[in-house]
Amino acid sequence: MAAAEQCPMKQANVGGGGQRNRDWWPQDLRLNILRQHTPVTNPFGEEFSYSEAFKKLDYNGLKKDLHTLMTDSQPMWPADFGHYGGFFIRMAWHSAGTYRVYDGRGGGGDGQQRFAPLNSWPDNANLDKARRLLWPIKQKYGESISWADLFLLTGNVALESMGVKPFGFAGGRADTFEADESVYWGAEDTWFGNEARYSKGSEGIRGPGVLDGDIHKKDAKDIHSRDLEEPLAASNMGLIYVNPEGPDGIPDPVASGRDIRTTFGRMAMNDYETVALIAGGHAFGKTHGAGDSAKVGKEPEAAGLEEQGLGWQNQHGKGKGPDTITSGLEVIWTKTPTKWSNHYLEYMYKYDWEPMKSPAGANQWVAKDSEAIIPDPYDPNKKHRPTMLTTDIALRYDPAYDKVSRHFLEHPDELHDAFARAWFKLLHRDMGPRTRWLGPEIPSEVSIWEDPTPAVDHKLVDDSDVEKLKKDILATNVDVSSLVFVAWSSASTFRHTDKRGGANGARIRLAPQNRWKVNSPDQLHQVLSALEGVQQKFNSSASDGKKVSLADLIVLAGCAAIEKASGQKVPFKPGRTDATQEQTDAATFEHLEPFADGFRNYGSSTPRVRAEQMLVDRAHLLNLSAPEMVVLLGGLRALNTNYDGSDRGILTKRPGQLTNDFFLNLLDNNTTWTPTGSDKETFTGVNDKTGQKWNASRFDLVMGSHPELRAVSEVYGQSGAEERFKKDFIKTWHKVMMADRFDLSGAEPPSKARFFFLIFGLILFFDRALLAMGNILFLVGVTMLLGPQRTFLFFARKQKWRGSAAFWAGILLILLRWTLIGFAVECYGIFVLFGEFFKTIAGFAYNIPVIGPYLSRALQVAGDKAGANERAHKDLPV
Repeated sequence: MAAAEQCPMKQANVGGGGQRNRDWWPQDLRLNILRQHTPVTNPFGEEFSYSEAFKKLDYNGLKKDLHTLMTDSQPMWPADFGHYGGFFIRMAWHSAGTYRVYDGRGGGGDGQQRFAPLNSWPDNANLDKARRLLWPIKQKYGESISWADLFLLTGNVALESMGVKPFGFAGGRADTFEADESVYWGAEDTWFGNEARYSKGSEGIRGPGVLDGDIHKKDAKDIHSRDLEEPLAASNMGLIYVNPEGPDGIPDPVASGRDIRTTFGRMAMNDYETVALIAGGHAFGKTHGAGDSAKVGKEPEAAGLEEQGLGWQNQHGKGKGPDTITSGLEVIWTKTPTKWSNHYLEYMYKYDWEPMKSPAGANQWVAKDSEAIIPDPYDPNKKHRPTMLTTDIALRYDPAYDKVSRHFLEHPDELHDAFARAWFKLLHRDMGPRTRWLGPEIPSEVSIWEDPTPAVDHKLVDDSDVEKLKKDILATNVDVSSLVFVAWSSASTFRHTDKRGGANGARIRLAPQNRWKVNSPDQLHQVLSALEGVQQKFNSSASDGKKVSLADLIVLAGCAAIEKASGQKVPFKPGRTDATQEQTDAATFEHLEPFADGFRNYGSSTPRVRAEQMLVDRAHLLNLSAPEMVVLLGGLRALNTNYDGSDRGILTKRPGQLTNDFFLNLLDNNTTWTPTGSDKETFTGVNDKTGQKWNASRFDLVMGSHPELRAVSEVYGQSGAEERFKKDFIKTWHKVMMADRFDLSGAEPPSKARFFFLIFGLILFFDRALLAMGNILFLVGVTMLLGPQRTFLFFARKQKWRGSAAFWAGILLILLRWTLIGFAVECYGIFVLFGEFFKTIAGFAYNIPVIGPYLSRALQVAGDKAGANERAHKDLPV
């Protein structure tokens, strides 16, 4: 073995090598999942828009090329039966099939099958070759198609090429470029191990991970009754679903059926969909177990550099084609493995089945006393007896699955439709709302699992309406803390992992969210009743068909409360709608209920997970960075938004006001903290000088205990930090409130009409005869860009009163025909109002030949003299 392979990375005497912090302190709180998938790791850069690139894709050309590939068997990895269909279905299935309902993680949404650990899981063995077969096509279409979309579209095309009519397909999955470290795949350290996820599981095996019928080294134990830990869906480490040999390698169809129900249920599939997926998917292809598993080499992550990312090199025969070893099972389900049929269910009930061993020694089943009717994938003169997996036989022996299977046996057309729909759900479950979906094959039929919301069918409120609504909300006398609490409770259900939850739909007023303990149902009902009154009053009196949804009002109420508490402007964008109970899948929404939410001081540690780890997990689901997590928690504590109204973490004498008091008092060197119980979940702090007492939770104290979180806390606890704190809190608050607004592509682009008035008005400034008209057009342009309210506020700012006075006085003098004097006065006003923008122009002016550096310097000086207030030109239309 080469020296480099013998030396563990932590002994390498280079950057990143050696003993790391996690080696010294393995229980330390890790924040790495809060800084993943940033523009720094993306070679396309921050400005790249995959959705825009996808719109330029030759979609039909891509599908044509994929259809051609299906039957273009290549020497590097020959196609079974001369068709890659089954192979690519497995690739797509295993890409999407890692999704689980509890946290929305996994799934095919960002092409993670390219990275560890998924690229080296034993259940994904030899899919490295499937991805390499796709490389020429990915290379051809470039940035217009992501790997994430290509994996799943290829599976769809594979089905088409074999006679299935897919339900549809939607693109829009942007690639990531590093392994996702946020997913908990299990605590076992061997392939196929499950001793951690089950209380009485079994150890797995080391090596490449090929099934050999000898996985269980111990008794089967409780395979008929054990419960799989949350949030996992797979029964074993390194598997997408369940062990195809049976639980712990025991060929027990009844126990296998139990595992299947747990796993597919945690992928959001019911019994009907589960049977459709298995019966439909196993109409195609085969499994591979041609020989001794000991001849299979290392997985891609452990293979040598010369393998170039490939793994599982096979020394059995030619190592591919008829000699392929993948799972260790050797099963061909039907006599037409490249065409859609109902043979799978027909054989299941036509034959009696008996156990047998594959050539690799794995447990599988063969049709008893059957004829050899199954074709060989490479030898046309060779036939085989029908074979199946333990997980197949489970569909016959599990009573509920048996009922569905027999139904599909008698109704093959229904199976076709059910499979197409379940397959579509499998591929799109983690894509979020339809506003993210792209492409020409999006189905018109909307499914409840999409979490649909009604379309906006009315005119939205404008800035003046919003200001009036905020006054009406505050006039209800509902306290600031309650308004903020309900808005946060509504929006913070969002999970960026599968794009579920969020404020849109106002589902917080519906079951099951309206009864969650973390949402404080009594307080929630009080706030919703007040907001419904405001809504009814506005909608019944508004003109021009304007309406406001309760979803918008919930968010707006939180914004209005924060404005009152901070004295700062809080952004708001209308356009949310109210979902109905019929549009809400209550059973799957139950999985969005947080076990702990540190932002509302809800929940506590478990024997395996500390409270602060749950806080980081929740922050990751909200797509927050570590600084955003810190500023949000500190601000919500100041606003007094604990779920139970307690004083834990309310480290301020003025609760309900947006201040940085939480950080000031948390970081006070004079305060000594002591646990209030042996579980060390709550603490009491006493200030040795003042005697002031505080109560806090682990969620609170970790902000001062963890070195990285303390470093951020110190930014907000230092002198002069209150304005920065308010600004950062409001920015992060707005991010959470807008997290599910995929209907908005970003900032609204100014219309051509707005720019026409603005630019044409500026041009007329230089014509003395048309100067008055130029001023009018310029003001119309600015008003159309900023809106009436922001335009008024811009000119009404106290710190710029001289500029505003001179600007309007100049216009008045021009209208009175004192043109030259008026123009001079107006120019002074423009200098004061817009002068700081000169510094922005200076950067561009520098590149003008000859005079550029001098002009740039003059603009820079002018900008400096215009005023040092960094917020002075924040409302400029630039």
